[in-house]
Amino acid sequence: MSDADVAGAYAHCESLTRAQAANFYYGIRLLTRTKRRAMCAVYSFARRVDDIGDGALEQAEKLRLLEAEALVLGALESRAQSAPDGDPVAVALRDAYERFELPAGALGELIEGVRMDIEGTSYETFEELVLYCRRVAGSIGRVSLAIFGLRAGAGADMPAAQALADDLGVALQLTNILRDIGEDAENGRVYLPGEDLRRFGLVRGEERRSSSEMLAALAQRSGGVHARGGELERREQLASLMGFEAQRAREWFARGMALAPLLDRRSAACVLAMAGIYRRLLERIAAHPQEAMRRRMSLPVREKAWVAARGMLGGAAG
Repeated sequence: MSDADVAGAYAHCESLTRAQAANFYYGIRLLTRTKRRAMCAVYSFARRVDDIGDGALEQAEKLRLLEAEALVLGALESRAQSAPDGDPVAVALRDAYERFELPAGALGELIEGVRMDIEGTSYETFEELVLYCRRVAGSIGRVSLAIFGLRAGAGADMPAAQALADDLGVALQLTNILRDIGEDAENGRVYLPGEDLRRFGLVRGEERRSSSEMLAALAQRSGGVHARGGELERREQLASLMGFEAQRAREWFARGMALAPLLDRRSAACVLAMAGIYRRLLERIAAHPQEAMRRRMSLPVREKAWVAARGMLGGAAG
């Protein structure tokens, strides 16, 4: 593989990340060129896997495509063969593996997490949900840490730092779940644990399908001015549930943010920017749970840019 081929593959991944990673690119662009390119390669692969899970294909075809990606990943990690011809994401990712020794198996966990989505896995306990979050987001945190590296004299070893990266990934994914709660419900998915839905009175032993239909109905009606007594009660219960889950996410952020001081300045800025954007989004969701049910909430571009700038200056911008 020529240097020009590798450079072109990285350019493709950077273009894709810049266009599609609405929140993450604000942090990624603060990195040095080599690290930024590697992060874009990782994002591009993760995006491709996510798109398989989120697409409209039949379950069997989705699982087949996931298995194909797992085979490509296995070949890259084992250095068994060159990247598939005509696949710039694989070319760039292979180079990233060689430059940064990305942890074997981490991106495979992402594939397993998306497989859980395709198979319709539901979560009865918070511990079960955390396992899913670790697979789809904590795994990316650990890969990112391999690219960042630890700052000389950081005073922590890699396993301890990996645990923090994993915690931060869980916090980001919990925020994603709250951000997408209405949209997911309309698509028949409920990520929040069954024990929590019961704790706040939203379900009383019904099937998970009925809980998704109930949440979807609330999402469709949340913009209305008039609500009947039962519906109003469910809105209040849902707001309490989302506040409860938001507090959990805050606690995971508090642990995961201890990663930033262990990194060099630009890598720390990347973490502060990405986490800062998500923390502010989390607070917006917690303050307006009914709005979050009605539409996917986001931060204005100017606010994201401000958070990224604060990250470069070393401020948490939370």
